[in-house]
Formats: sequence, structure tokens, C-alpha cells
Amino acid sequence: MIPVRPDRPRHDPGGIPHARALRSTLTEERAAADDLRPLALALQSYVHAVADAVGVPHDATMCEVTDTATAYLALSRRHPERPEQDLMLLWSEGQGWSVAVETAPTATPVLIARLGGDPVPPPHTVARFVTDAIAHPGARRLVALPRPVDRPGLIERMERCSSPR
Repeated sequence: MIPVRPDRPRHDPGGIPHARALRSTLTEERAAADDLRPLALALQSYVHAVADAVGVPHDATMCEVTDTATAYLALSRRHPERPEQDLMLLWSEGQGWSVAVETAPTATPVLIARLGGDPVPPPHTVARFVTDAIAHPGARRLVALPRPVDRPGLIERMERCSSPR
């Protein structure tokens, strides 16, 4: 502990080793956040394009990029097998799109269908998937899509899907 003397400032962060380490950590975190920015912007644009295709207002969407990139869209439609529960459209960079039943925040979502193939399909493909998943219960298999994530490739495909034609 550094003794505090009345004639000295209470602390000198530059002279304390743990303060330098904290400053270094914050700088690394800021750099990491800057590295995630292109993906976050591309994801937001892509999610808004999907929301437009699905008929969901932008304020009913959410996306986040941390160690994984994810998105959520609140659907206004109901599933015939669960008419009392809300549905959501979920996206993750490793699994792509899925339709699930809204559950308590701490509960695991109940998956209705997962769209296989490219994790970044065109918005009209996602809209058709949502319509099919609701109209034809059980028609889509819940297949896992383990794949390495190519974030630069995701950004490129998201930008292509969300740019006006």
C-alpha cells in the first residue's frame, strides 16, 4: 500500500503498476471492440433487412457481437401447436437462423425449426423459412450446423444481403 501524505496527491495511477495493467487491459478491450465494429454494423444492417422481409419493426430486433454474434427478432405470429406463446426468430453465427418459442429469459428456447445451409441467406429466404416453419409444423428438421466461423466472410455476405438493389 502506498502511504498517503497530505502534500502529495491521493494516488498517482501512472506510478502504480496495477493501474498501468488496468490501462493496458482497457486499451486492449477498446481495440477488440473496434475490431468487432464492422461485424456489428453489418449484422445490424442485415438483421434490419431480414426484419423488413419478415414484417418485423426494427425496434423489435436486437443483435450483439461479443465472443459470438447473435440476433433476435420478436415475431408477431403464433405457432399452431403453441398458440398461447410468442415466437422469436434467432440467429447465431455458428447456427444460422431458427424459429423458437419465447421462454423465460433463463430457460432454453424451444426450437420449432432451423434453417440449414448458409448462415447468411438472403432476407427473402429467411422470410419464406419463417412462413414455412409456422405453416407446416414439424416440416423442418433441427440439424446442427457446426462450422468454423469466417467473420470477414460473414460481414461480406451480410453487406451484400442488406444493400439496396
